[in-house]
Amino acid sequence: MKKLFPAYLAATGTVILWSMSYIWADRLLALQIPVEFFVPVRILMAGGLLFLLNLITHQKMRIHRQDWFKFILLAACMPFIYFVAETYGLKFTESPTITSLIIATNPIFSMLAGRLIFKENFGPVNIIGVFITIAGLWLVTYTHTHTGPLFLLGVGILFIAVISEVSQISFTKDLSARYAPSVIVMYQFLFGAVLFSPLFFTKGLAGFDASLYLSWPVIYPILALALLCSATAFTIWAFAIKNLGVARTSVFLAIVPLITAILAFILGEETLAALQWGGLAIAMVGIFLTQLQSQGKAS
Repeated sequence: MKKLFPAYLAATGTVILWSMSYIWADRLLALQIPVEFFVPVRILMAGGLLFLLNLITHQKMRIHRQDWFKFILLAACMPFIYFVAETYGLKFTESPTITSLIIATNPIFSMLAGRLIFKENFGPVNIIGVFITIAGLWLVTYTHTHTGPLFLLGVGILFIAVISEVSQISFTKDLSARYAPSVIVMYQFLFGAVLFSPLFFTKGLAGFDASLYLSWPVIYPILALALLCSATAFTIWAFAIKNLGVARTSVFLAIVPLITAILAFILGEETLAALQWGGLAIAMVGIFLTQLQSQGKAS
């Protein structure tokens, strides 16, 4: 566990930054800045920053011929498919609670991928831990909300987001054996920006207003999302995946709604009920159980 401490620290730092991203993204949405504008700008800036970083640190950036398609698939899964599916899934379900709960099922799918693809070993206690985590999440995020007429379509689209997220973790795990984490994420974002370009030049720029889009209230959140939540978070996330494996790393994604709820509570934007605090404690127990070393050799 001591040898893996940097990887656990990286995974924890990642989910904290991704939890904070909801705050910055919400500010942009409140200003009526379209997702098709700030997401492509965010990932292009992050990719450019990582290119300079890799250039300065003399990282090997040449892509092997057999890995080109994997990098393209990686970028297609995340950020392109994931962000599109998550946004429209939320729009159709009309329920942030349902959205966060479905996204939080990621560890179950990731555990299957880790077992089937990478032969990662885990025992019954680890599996029980995943379901305890999900149960705790349900208690924390539970509210009475209405659903829209396209609810079932939205749920289906959200599961596409979950699958794309699991897929990108699997591709990252495979590529991490040959490339530095910062190089993987650099190409992921640069290729992702290319995939987003049709949406950017159509919907993203449809209502462009320089006085608003180039103002500090817009530039500041985009910079925070690009530098912290994309360039930094995805790089240390790739490091965590490389050292912890697919199944164990992905479990940390389940606590993003929890950390978001805590941040909202600290900032005075939301009050957690006793039942929700209980759910938080249950989820933490679940996270602990998923990290217990199972018998046998783990990858």
